[in-house]
Amino acid sequence: MAAPLLFTPLTIRGVTLKNRIVVAPMHQYAANRGYATDWHLMNAGRYAAGGAGLVIMESTKVERRGCGTHGDLGLWEDGQIPGLARCTAFIKAQDAVPGLQLGHSGRKARRFRPWEGGGPLPLEAAEDDWELVAPSALASPESDPLPRALTRAEVQDLVGRWADAARRADAAGVEVLEIHGAHGYLIHQFLSPFSNLRNDDYGGSEGGRMRFCLEVVEAVRAVWPAEKPLFLRLSVEDDAGWDVAQSARLAALAGPLGVDVVDCSSGGMRGAPVVGTGPITYGYQVPYAARLRREAEIATMAVGLIVHADQAEGILQRGEADLIALARELLYNPHWPMDAAQKLGVDPRFALVPPAQSYWLEKRARQVKELVPSTWREGMDR
Repeated sequence: MAAPLLFTPLTIRGVTLKNRIVVAPMHQYAANRGYATDWHLMNAGRYAAGGAGLVIMESTKVERRGCGTHGDLGLWEDGQIPGLARCTAFIKAQDAVPGLQLGHSGRKARRFRPWEGGGPLPLEAAEDDWELVAPSALASPESDPLPRALTRAEVQDLVGRWADAARRADAAGVEVLEIHGAHGYLIHQFLSPFSNLRNDDYGGSEGGRMRFCLEVVEAVRAVWPAEKPLFLRLSVEDDAGWDVAQSARLAALAGPLGVDVVDCSSGGMRGAPVVGTGPITYGYQVPYAARLRREAEIATMAVGLIVHADQAEGILQRGEADLIALARELLYNPHWPMDAAQKLGVDPRFALVPPAQSYWLEKRARQVKELVPSTWREGMDR
């Protein structure tokens, strides 16, 4: 019997993932002026120890004013490298691949953490040059303060900042890099006609609006080692003027420039979920990954309410995506990959997780024949 695709290794450039399960980047808002803390080590480490093939750490900002909150992780200076290197070393020690997402919040910067209300920080709370900047002087729909439109020279400087951050990511031991072009943040702000009203070569036409994204891809790929994969996350549809067809055309352009995988998400521009593929239910964004994979002829990663092992396996079996990314379900169960392997009938010795876990779990499985794990049912009687 063939092994499930979910647990079949995948090689991209010079990096081999032991399975197709990816920890999607999730903001932690736990950094100290951009520097990684013990929380980042613990958080990334638990997913690596849980059996995921690729652990992508959160959106890490390429400059200070790109921070969404006081707690955003950063790579705008060399001093931030060692904290991330500590995390990547631990991820590798668990036989997982360390990844990192690079981003910039643009006009969605300078906010309270979500559990603090998520609203704009008052000006007196802003530090240093934490200025709101954007493609155009348009506030986001959440009634944020008005950003300043970037000059053309500043746009080109930001392209260089992405490249500088990529160099630092390589020095920190990152093996897979993702460019964040989704969820209403800066690159997405350039892509969407809803937020980009520029009349220079970074706005106007579809090609103009794509220019910043593609220049970032080129600049990053130029410094990112050829043997290391590069991903691009897109809001494939944003319900604000950027749609699936445009995303497919962008992906088709990004591939030859060195993007290996498109991470297919949606929304973020109007502050509400996109439901263009149907109701928000299990796998509601998977059709985006399937369409870009088909039309742009590029590998894709599916994400969005992928919860169950057989659901994830079905997506791969139907050829709708090449990788499966999970986020909140991993918050609920960091050992989801181990659990999925058991449910799909592979890894009887629990070799997916470190020996300090696998030894005891395999021993229990041998000794207790009637055991049903807690993740398989609601309680003793049901």
